Amino acid sequence: MKKSLQNFARNFLHCGVIGWCMEIIFTALHSLRRRDFKLKGNTSIWMFPIYGCAAFLAPVGRLLRRFPTWFRGFTYMSLIFSTEYLTGNFLKKKNLCPWDYSRCRYHINRVIRLDYAPYWFGAGLLFERIVRPQNTPKKNND
Repeated sequence: MKKSLQNFARNFLHCGVIGWCMEIIFTALHSLRRRDFKLKGNTSIWMFPIYGCAAFLAPVGRLLRRFPTWFRGFTYMSLIFSTEYLTGNFLKKKNLCPWDYSRCRYHINRVIRLDYAPYWFGAGLLFERIVRPQNTPKKNND
């Protein structure tokens, strides 16, 4: 039990930090559309525990390891959207939500952007690799 809690804590920290880094890079590259070549990225302290929740993908990944990549990616994407929706609405009620997608065309309640589906698909597969124990090989049925 102690070992699994340590693994979860390690995965939570790794996912939180990697999620932060991904968001900073993503927002910095987004500034290119505005022709802002300073490439300033940003995030919020609230995003660390939200990205850290990707540690919960470890048991899901074990259940899905025999499924093809497209199925696992779609499942992770759906779970990430659900987490984004729940945490976004919670933070919005407290007036603390660091994102607002109201200006975007494909938003749901200003807290989810459906056009981000491919990004979350890829992020889910990346987090799968991060939380997979080193001694558990992936079954490749792709």
